[in-house]
Amino acid sequence: MIVAEIYTQEDGKITGFSIEGHANTAPHGQDIYCAGVSTVTQAAYLCIVKHLQREIIGDSSSGKLFLELKTPPDDLTEAVFQTMLIGLLEIEKLAPQALKVIEQSVTQEIDSI
Repeated sequence: MIVAEIYTQEDGKITGFSIEGHANTAPHGQDIYCAGVSTVTQAAYLCIVKHLQREIIGDSSSGKLFLELKTPPDDLTEAVFQTMLIGLLEIEKLAPQALKVIEQSVTQEIDSI
């Protein structure tokens, strides 16, 4: 199962995410749920880093994707993260056996650099 943890501040804005695991609904390279989750989350990761050029703490190891903003979220990062979250929630509706989305509130605010 893929577990997607979405990290939010008290105000509900998303500060980052962690994706780990495999859907295991088809052979490696043929799993549409893995492909969908990978596409949605990697697009968000690349948009935050390359297009918006936000500073992050990140890891993109095989089977894992982690991103945490080093600065507070803003309207642009929130649009990217919310679009990603909508995509993940739709995949979870289609295949709850393949993906679990967990929204976690983070207690400490990100410090501005």
